[in-house]
Amino acid sequence: MKRFLILALLGLFAVSIAGCGGGSEAENDTSTKETQVATTPAPLLDRELFFGDPEISGSQISPDGKWMSFMKPYEGARNIWIKAADEPFEKARPVTADDRPVPGYFWSRDAKYLMYVQDKGGDENFHVWAVDPSGKTGSDGVPEARDLTPVDGIRAQIYSIPKNAPDVILVGMNDRDPRFHDIYKVDIGSGERVLVRENSEGVGFWIFDLEGELRLAYRQLPDGGSEILRVDMQGLEQIATCTYEEEMNPIRFHKDRRRCYVSTNRGDADLAQLMLLNVEDATWELVEKDPENEVDFGNAVFHPQSDELIATAYVGDRVRVYPKNEETKKLWDDLKNALPDGEIGINSTTDDFSRMLVSVSSDVDPGSVYLYDVARKKAVLQYRSRPELPSEHLAQMKPVTYTARDGMKIHGYLTVPRGMESKNLPVVMYIHGGPWARDYWGYDPYAQFLANRGYAVMQVNYRSSSGYGKHYSNAGNREWGIGAMQHDITDAVRWLESEGIADPDKVGIFGGSYGGYATLAGVTFTPDLYACGVPYVGPSNLLTLINSFPEYWKPFLEGSWYKKVGNPEVEADREDLIARSPLFHCDQIEAPLLVVHGANDPRVKQHESDQIVVALRQKEKDVEYIVAPDEGHGFRAPNNRKALAVAMEKFLAKHLGGRFQEDVRPETQARLDEITVDVQSVKLEEPGGE
Repeated sequence: MKRFLILALLGLFAVSIAGCGGGSEAENDTSTKETQVATTPAPLLDRELFFGDPEISGSQISPDGKWMSFMKPYEGARNIWIKAADEPFEKARPVTADDRPVPGYFWSRDAKYLMYVQDKGGDENFHVWAVDPSGKTGSDGVPEARDLTPVDGIRAQIYSIPKNAPDVILVGMNDRDPRFHDIYKVDIGSGERVLVRENSEGVGFWIFDLEGELRLAYRQLPDGGSEILRVDMQGLEQIATCTYEEEMNPIRFHKDRRRCYVSTNRGDADLAQLMLLNVEDATWELVEKDPENEVDFGNAVFHPQSDELIATAYVGDRVRVYPKNEETKKLWDDLKNALPDGEIGINSTTDDFSRMLVSVSSDVDPGSVYLYDVARKKAVLQYRSRPELPSEHLAQMKPVTYTARDGMKIHGYLTVPRGMESKNLPVVMYIHGGPWARDYWGYDPYAQFLANRGYAVMQVNYRSSSGYGKHYSNAGNREWGIGAMQHDITDAVRWLESEGIADPDKVGIFGGSYGGYATLAGVTFTPDLYACGVPYVGPSNLLTLINSFPEYWKPFLEGSWYKKVGNPEVEADREDLIARSPLFHCDQIEAPLLVVHGANDPRVKQHESDQIVVALRQKEKDVEYIVAPDEGHGFRAPNNRKALAVAMEKFLAKHLGGRFQEDVRPETQARLDEITVDVQSVKLEEPGGE
């Protein structure tokens, strides 16, 4: 799926990392203001501060402004709570009682229902649930939640929440064909589901206008490119195309219902621009491109009532916001005056735009949330994300650039332990997943945790990372493992050494998903570079990885994995994928590994980690293994996150010499014991297509 469609879904279900707090005025809070530079190493901070669930997080104000919802643990898992908007948090009550952390939620347009998504054990087969906060409570003390997509084994997608029909949502379900989503209209109150359109045309994604009318389809072309098609009584008609090396990501319809906002770098453009595509005559109109000509178009903000474009944002080293009219510029200025220093984010607003929940965060502060009254220009602190986490002891994250061996300028972020000189430090290369994603400036729990333990942490936006234009992105095509993508990480290590920052004998590498692959590739193809590695849900064999992808990824593989990485069905590609797969070259690995996986991972199957563990065991290599039976592509439950932190901390201290918190809470140690696997017991099962 193309980047903006993925971001749209992630944004809809995003959950902020937040905590608890009271109700003091914003101008009295200085938690995110500049602190003095420490002259001695920061004290060792309890790992629970980084990886335990925050007391309060993910707050939203209801569209009518009457209610505030938020996430808080209930019966051992993160659930949704509700209170009147101006009530203290002590008056709140839970409205869900899931035994697995709720990953995200939103309000129905009429504020009658809270809608959320949930899967089983990390399998990513998300269903859409609805709960009436005013409904009768059951034996568990909360209202009954109803599954609006109650079909086992399917993955639901939310397509539209129509403005003119607040009692319905339009969802996609792949119950008929696991590759493609048919469209259903669902009545939120009754749960009645009506088939709107069967997806017999191989459409990857459907786009609706603001009134919930189906207008566009997004489909991959046989050559890997993509097309946007108009949907009308005659069927589907192509109105725009792009190649697999370009992007064309629909955002939302214009209020005139004739045009659609699209982020695209079609044609001669390198950086993605915000454009309007006329659905009727297929003409394009430029709305905006980065004023600094630095990065791709980032985000668009629309007024909840008028649907006017009121602001745009771009992410370079930091976020840049551009108000589009005088009223919004004044609002933005008023917000900055009312709030403490830091990055400002608007979490949610009322429909009339009179009140909003805003967050303020920084690299050393996971954030605080304020209720802002637009007319009074007053912000009242609601809670701090992690109030016990001492910002004064956290480390600054600094944007850096360096030149790769082929002359390309590579972007990244460096976090150096607070109070320590940037010389001859042990280093953890912390590699992001995707790979078509990127790291951002701001609070990162792993970066801060590792820096507190004494490691310099380097995050690399290697080529193929998103946001820096199509040349930067496509420079990583077919460059996995033994190519330029991995060279960018290697060159970052060499740069740190040349700057005197890194101790060449104490460099480790850690990452999840593609970052896990890069970790394995690093210790395999540059074995002299790393003292240890922690591959987290990482693929070891690109053949089995690609062949085991979920069915609903299949409509997008030609333009992404097959073109940019390789197709296992093509013999030349197959040989190349073998050459780039750490599993087939693991005899070269010398560094000890801590391998981590979730048993229910649908993207990178556990078989990927089992394979490398067995191969290393057979070669009598140093390998440890952690598998959480109730997790998928990354650990969501706090008990698993904390247990992993203990294992990582101890492992890195042993091989890189950083600090280690000796005491471990009994329940955390018990969980670590449960998810630690005896490598001698690992047996391989057929993955279903190699």
